[in-house]
Amino acid sequence: MKIKNPILRGFHPDPSIIRVDDDYYIATSTFEWWPGIRISHSKDLVNWETLTYVLQKEEVLDLKGVGASQGIWAPCLTYDKGTFYVVFTIVRSFYCNMYDTQNFLVTADDILGPWSKPIMLNNFGFDPSLFHDDDGRKYMVSMVTDHRIPKKYAGRIILQEYDADQQRVIGPVKELYVGDKIFLEGPHIYKRNGWYYLFSADTGTGELHGQTIQRSRDIWGPYEMYRDAFMYRTSDSEAYSILTTRHHPDYPIQKAGHASLVETKEGEVYAVHLCGRPLKNRNPSDCVRFPGSRRYTLGRETAIQKMRWTTEDWLILDNGTNLPDAEMEIEGLTPWKFAVKPDKDDFDSASLDVEYQSLRVPMTEYHLSLTERPGWLRLYGREGLASKFHQSLIARRWTEFEFTAETCMEFEPEVFKQMAGLICMYDTDNYLYLHCSHDENLGKCISILRAENKQYSYPVGYRSVECGKKLYFRVVVDHDRMQFYYAVGRDADYTKIGEEFDCSYLSDEACDEGWFTGAMVGICCQDLTGFGKYADFDYFEYGVKESKSISDQ
Repeated sequence: MKIKNPILRGFHPDPSIIRVDDDYYIATSTFEWWPGIRISHSKDLVNWETLTYVLQKEEVLDLKGVGASQGIWAPCLTYDKGTFYVVFTIVRSFYCNMYDTQNFLVTADDILGPWSKPIMLNNFGFDPSLFHDDDGRKYMVSMVTDHRIPKKYAGRIILQEYDADQQRVIGPVKELYVGDKIFLEGPHIYKRNGWYYLFSADTGTGELHGQTIQRSRDIWGPYEMYRDAFMYRTSDSEAYSILTTRHHPDYPIQKAGHASLVETKEGEVYAVHLCGRPLKNRNPSDCVRFPGSRRYTLGRETAIQKMRWTTEDWLILDNGTNLPDAEMEIEGLTPWKFAVKPDKDDFDSASLDVEYQSLRVPMTEYHLSLTERPGWLRLYGREGLASKFHQSLIARRWTEFEFTAETCMEFEPEVFKQMAGLICMYDTDNYLYLHCSHDENLGKCISILRAENKQYSYPVGYRSVECGKKLYFRVVVDHDRMQFYYAVGRDADYTKIGEEFDCSYLSDEACDEGWFTGAMVGICCQDLTGFGKYADFDYFEYGVKESKSISDQ
């Protein structure tokens, strides 16, 4: 079977993988998007389905108020003696480098849940990982943040024992790694042939990203970092990486790092790791955070690599280099297929499809209904698009550079503070929103609201539309270009609204505050009067399909 990376496309960062019998599961970060911690499932490492989420109850996951790219970071999924374990971080803030990081553990007997109430671990830093030793003892490894100026450490990784009976970390906290130049994060511990291996991401999560491996005969260290001739460096701040794309800027996948390992029944070892597919667009030189960097609208995704052990018991890529494979053949696994969902969601189910997520809070009956009008999704207008508390919005990931998304809506706003429509967004400060509203002079009307790093505009003005008819909204995305269309009434042709937009700014590197997620597309409704004016959506469609005729007016 051929694998074409990435295997989880669009916004699936920080993968953690396990195998349980014939099933493979990957947990990925969800940040401010609800529910928390996405679980993807496969039986052949090639074909993956979105299965479930770990954190689905508001009483165990409160994300209200967290900023862009905060929330759930780097979950670690493990399995031991019939129990699934997930450790994760909730980042409450990271301004001025003073991170508020809360590390938790949840458990379940079934990957589908129910999951336990979160157990508080510690707040030293982010990227916690749980290791189950063969003597029954368990250990938590994580990195430590340092807000001091100047920082005393570029990277610091610590270890502490976890007592499952007491449900808390116990004993001393010991440093496994301290570096004054090389930054390490995302640590995992594995054991083989009497060696403990510290598997860590290195050199940030951008285009310099990589993956290192260290080992020790004792879990408490000291650990030795693997070095080889193919791990050439251009500066002392670069790690000795067994996996990286930092020296190959033209490679189709970038940002390779933050990996975890899994072993097949046949004893073959694979690593899943985050990566990104860049646009050609670069940020202007005056960009606040990443001047001159390429833009990544699809965010950080998940790829897979075949690994092998050397005769000296070091782990390297099977291809003998530290450059990941964009494509590769996998032998010995039986192809597995799951039921592919149609592009069009008619909202006929009793619950939302697993691909949808909301911002910071679950979509309860306060926000939506699938039963009030069967076959339609009713969204009750709540807070505005800048709100970090109660928005009525559902969205799904961009998975490719070229796609079409479409919805049909019935909405009769009465004041300009009521809006509903189709949105492409990165976070609460960056989006393009084709919506219906009301104007005192025009009556019912449509417009596009553009937000870029808290700068807002209405680039096409307002266009009056007829009351009492269905509105059809469509967006067509082609890499860095985006075009909106609309139609009024069932049999009307689509009409272009506005010119093409540059949508490349909906990316990790272009946003002033959020740098870790990816672009989303979905539907939403706002009522800033507080009375909950609703919009009814007949369907939402995402994919490639034949279009209606388009007239340019």
